[in-house]
Amino acid sequence: MPRRSSRSRSRLVLLSLCAVAVLAAGCRRSQEPLPGAATEPAAAVRQLVQHLHDDDLAGYARAAVPPAQYAELEAAWAQGHSRWPLDQLPLHDKLPALLATLSAADAESRLQRAFKAQIAGQAAGVRQAAHSLGLFGEQYISHQGDYSADERAHYVQLVKALSAWAQAAPLSDPKLARSAITTLTTAARATGLDSDAALQAAGMTGSLQRLSPFAAASKQVLASYGLSLDESVAQMRTGLSSQDGDSAVVHVQYPLAGHDIDLQVALQRRQGHWYLARTLAEVDAVLAAARAAAPPPVEGEAPRSGSGNDATTGTGDSLAAAAKP
Repeated sequence: MPRRSSRSRSRLVLLSLCAVAVLAAGCRRSQEPLPGAATEPAAAVRQLVQHLHDDDLAGYARAAVPPAQYAELEAAWAQGHSRWPLDQLPLHDKLPALLATLSAADAESRLQRAFKAQIAGQAAGVRQAAHSLGLFGEQYISHQGDYSADERAHYVQLVKALSAWAQAAPLSDPKLARSAITTLTTAARATGLDSDAALQAAGMTGSLQRLSPFAAASKQVLASYGLSLDESVAQMRTGLSSQDGDSAVVHVQYPLAGHDIDLQVALQRRQGHWYLARTLAEVDAVLAAARAAAPPPVEGEAPRSGSGNDATTGTGDSLAAAAKP
């Protein structure tokens, strides 16, 4: 009997080791580079997202547009004509109000009371709400909005992943909520950006630098609820789907909340560097509106650089057409 037991244990150990080896091999296969991973367009996407992983919002903004446009965006911000890149965020116009709410002297106590009254102990209700919002989001994206087919497919994947995460996350946990509220209120106060006037006074680069620690704190809170955005970025893979001159399409894959997200991203080359085509089109529109709103230049003043309609940067119309994959 002891021999049989010893042999059985040996077999179990051997089977366990084999299982680990198979799983490890499977993990390595899943992390193999996508075709074209070493190309410049694919590397440009990885570098851009790396800035977000590093909580370097100013670095992200600088890498997202040509230098001349960055300078013009800085000027447009100072004049109150732009809040790029913050206007790329959902509900971006609510950001100053959100920071003001989190920065208030009594923010912790008010938010704790609101949590206890509306969410604490309501795990079933929160799961149902997450499920319902997920279904609504999928239906809306599938049938409404100005999205390309690839964008719809990507956003539906995001909604499904986030809905599944929210249904499983301990969002009604009082201890986690107390820690999250403390983290966010502390980070919000540190920004000193509780109004649009404060954003304008700090300038574009200054505001992004001040917001970087708040972005890091927000990611920390999400990770405490089981959603690690940094892990998603760390495991992101990019490859080249196609390239035609100064236009390219990059294949992107990354995990999010246990789901594999797969999308195609259009890029454009300007002045020898690759940028997201959709971002270039949006920035061209922002700067065109800023120029239109700015007072006419003083006679003899040199024209501002950074126009998206000259020979070095390409035309805004062509970018708008190429912005969506």
